[in-house]
Amino acid sequence: MAPAPPNPDAIFDALIQDRTNPAALRKRVEMLETLLERSFVIPGLGRPVGLDAIVGLVPVVGDVIAATMGAYLIWEARNLGMPKWKIWRMVGNLGVDTALGAVPLVGDAFDFFFRSNTRNLRIIKKHLDKHHPGTIIIDQ
Repeated sequence: MAPAPPNPDAIFDALIQDRTNPAALRKRVEMLETLLERSFVIPGLGRPVGLDAIVGLVPVVGDVIAATMGAYLIWEARNLGMPKWKIWRMVGNLGVDTALGAVPLVGDAFDFFFRSNTRNLRIIKKHLDKHHPGTIIIDQ
């Protein structure tokens, strides 16, 4: 008898207990989006930035790290069972952000204004609001 193939999601099952719970997923993706896009406020400008823009200042490696962190949102959307066209739209947002963000100087300015993770979070939230209305959080 052949051994069972390894489960690629076993690590995530061990790390994240409620991986398929829509309410827990909503909290995770909102927290990650805040970390990536709105963690710090630039003094004098009052404009929030996150790790995506800061890590993106490091040539090549920073853009790869930022893209990997943004891809986690897409992975969570896939686990939620979102339609493929929404997943591809999220991939497009991340792809544009990664490709243009890789251009020196111009890409850093682009990262400051184009927030792919915020756009992707908006797609996930619309899906959750429609298909899992019990997860809606009223902002105060």
